[in-house]
Amino acid sequence: MNLRTLIGLGGIAGIALAALVGTAPAQAHNAFVSSTPVAGSVVTEQPGLFVITTSDALLDLGLDSSRTYLQVRGPGAAQLYYGDGCATVDGASITMPVQLGEPGEYTVAWGVVSADGHPITSADPGASDIAFTWQPADGQELGGGYSAPPTCGEAPAEGETPAPDESAAPAAPAAPAETATSTPAADTDEASTAAADILWIGAGLGVLVLAAAVILLVARSRTRSADGADTASGPGDPPVAP
Repeated sequence: MNLRTLIGLGGIAGIALAALVGTAPAQAHNAFVSSTPVAGSVVTEQPGLFVITTSDALLDLGLDSSRTYLQVRGPGAAQLYYGDGCATVDGASITMPVQLGEPGEYTVAWGVVSADGHPITSADPGASDIAFTWQPADGQELGGGYSAPPTCGEAPAEGETPAPDESAAPAAPAAPAETATSTPAADTDEASTAAADILWIGAGLGVLVLAAAVILLVARSRTRSADGADTASGPGDPPVAP
C-alpha cells in the first residue's frame, strides 16, 4: 500500500468524523435577548402584553407548567403581583397579559425552558429580573394586584386580592416555583441530554481509533516489505529489480 493510499484512508476517516460532528444535535442553551417593557424604561401607558424573548425556540410545556412563567410585582413595600399567571410560549418568546396598578417601581421575574429541556430563569448567574418604572398618564385604567403569584386558570383565594389602597404588612416576594424545586421531568431531560453527548463523543473517538489503527497497520506492512527486500538481496548481491 503506497503513500497515496495511506493519505486517502486518513482523508476518509476525517470526513467520517466531520459528518458525525455535523449531524450531532446542538446543545447550546437559550439566552435572554429582549423584554417588553424594556429594562430601565419609564412606562406611561398600559403595556397590555408583557414579553420575554430569547435566542432560540422554547419548549412549550403548556399554560399550567411551573417552569414557564412571568411574575410582575410592585410597587412599594407591600409587593403585589399582576397578570393572570398564563405565560404563553410563542416561538422564542413567552407572553402574558398584564394590567399594572399603582405608580412606582416594578420588576419582572421570568423562567423558560430551552428546546433541549434546560430551564433558564432570571435568577440564574449572569441574568436578572427586569426592572422598570410605571408612571401612568392621565386616563390610564389601573389594575388590581394579588398578594401571591396568580396561577393560570385558577381564581385567587379570598383575601389574596387586596385593593391597591389597602394597607398590608410587608411580605417577602415568593420565589418562583421553578427555582424552589426541581421536577422529575427536568431531571429526565438533563439525563437524556447527557446521554446523547456521551454517545456522540464515543462515536467520534471510535472513528479516531479506527483511523489510527489503519495507519499503524499500513506503516508496519511497509516496514516489513522493506525489511524483506533487504534480506532477499543480501550483502554484495545485485539489487533486486522492482
